[in-house]
Amino acid sequence: MQLIDTHCHLDSETFQREIDDVIRRANDAGIVKMVTIGTTVESSQAAIVLSNQHAAISAVVGIHPNYTHEVKPGDWEKILDLAQHPRVVGIGETGLDKYWDDSPLEVQRDYFRRHLQLSRNAGKPFVVHCREAEPEVMEILREDFENGPLNGLMHAFCGDAEMAAECIEMGMSISFAGMVTFRKNDAMREVARTIPLDRLLVETDSPYLAPQAFRGKRNEPAYVKFTAECLAEVHGLSLEELAARTTANAMQIFGLA
Repeated sequence: MQLIDTHCHLDSETFQREIDDVIRRANDAGIVKMVTIGTTVESSQAAIVLSNQHAAISAVVGIHPNYTHEVKPGDWEKILDLAQHPRVVGIGETGLDKYWDDSPLEVQRDYFRRHLQLSRNAGKPFVVHCREAEPEVMEILREDFENGPLNGLMHAFCGDAEMAAECIEMGMSISFAGMVTFRKNDAMREVARTIPLDRLLVETDSPYLAPQAFRGKRNEPAYVKFTAECLAEVHGLSLEELAARTTANAMQIFGLA
């Protein structure tokens, strides 16, 4: 069995002193690839460094919506340059977040559109963060869809089945994190049941969003197996079957070998 964690933050300070052990535990659990996601220029640079040091790690570069208000002159140009690096397989994470209000929504919208255009220009998929901003996110995705099918994914998906279906219709894939395993999250599992297997992905968003078995503790890539087990049960598949489908999807989307 092989799994790919399509969204983690391995540059997080909590991993720095034991990154080799984190990767070893992931490998022992069958996780063959990890996609580490940038949130700032510095975080994106760190993601590339990690991807250069470890064959199992690939990088995604961008500016998280919650940090768009901190962008300095020249930062976006640095992201444009980083996006061309051969170890970079995607753009983001981008999107909109109305839960936190540090970044004005119009600034977030501006950078969301920039990331979508960069994704098209670079030929690399975009990764969307959406928190309490579903209508606004969909508005911008529909706008970009006018330029052609969308090459991207919704990370840690929390929307409803209708939103997922529209994203899929526009060309996107849907990724679930540990929240889908929470005991009282039947609604999310029902949404997950509606996702076609060729558009389904698994992730940890580690060190955040640990699955039920480790809820309240630090998450790490090895735990993506728990999300995969949950989704396998939801879809009436064995873990091996679910792993094969989601791994093939991740390899196709990110161009992983």
